[in-house]
Amino acid sequence: MDRRSLGHSGLDITPLGFGTFKLGRNKDIKYPEGYELPSDEDASNLLNGVLDLGINLLDTAPAYGCSEERIGSLVSSRRSDFLLCTKAGEQWTENGSTYDFSPDAIRDSLEGSLQRLKVDQVDLLLVHSDGGDVEQHGGEHLAAVLQSLRDQGKTRLVGFSGKTPECMMAATRWSDVVMVEYNYENRAMEDVIRTAADEGVGVLVKKGLGSGHLDPARALTFLLRDAPVKDAISSIIIGSGSLQRMRENVALAEELLG
Repeated sequence: MDRRSLGHSGLDITPLGFGTFKLGRNKDIKYPEGYELPSDEDASNLLNGVLDLGINLLDTAPAYGCSEERIGSLVSSRRSDFLLCTKAGEQWTENGSTYDFSPDAIRDSLEGSLQRLKVDQVDLLLVHSDGGDVEQHGGEHLAAVLQSLRDQGKTRLVGFSGKTPECMMAATRWSDVVMVEYNYENRAMEDVIRTAADEGVGVLVKKGLGSGHLDPARALTFLLRDAPVKDAISSIIIGSGSLQRMRENVALAEELLG
């Protein structure tokens, strides 16, 4: 796939990224249907197949069950082939999610992620918001601890994955990258996307297919061809347990982008 600039970061990214939620977690989900977690063999075929399609962004998080461990064990040998995005602030167990946005928790979360992913550095570290207010998530302490981790070389870029336009707009003031929910049924983040692009902040779109509730062809056509902010979007993260569906998504994206 062709690549585009990730804001002013100096990194290039494919217009589709791969979300790895379904590799590691199948409980407390928002998808329309349940699913079994793939075997290690199937997970390896999926991850390597996605990379072979040319996608160069893998998106994960501690809250995605065993996703990080699987990336670390199955494709760490191909580290130069992809950008690696993980998150901090949310942890998930069989008992549900817990949130801690204190500096120590953010640092400890990243250290755990680095161990599970078998890397010394991730490319993107994002706050995994629980939908809290601007004071909690837009505060200087979060920016400071993330930027210190960037300065230490633990991550190349930092940013915010949030749920409200207010928090996301505040995050554009200090983030290298923001991750926003955006699709043809939910356009609340358009001003955030425009502002981020104007400031040179990379924009990743999550739930572009509505967690499986939207028609994928229509959703991708909107995001890549019809959306008024399409040129401001760096990459659309799509999660799937099917390599064939990812092939279809990539083929459609390449057709839409000409």
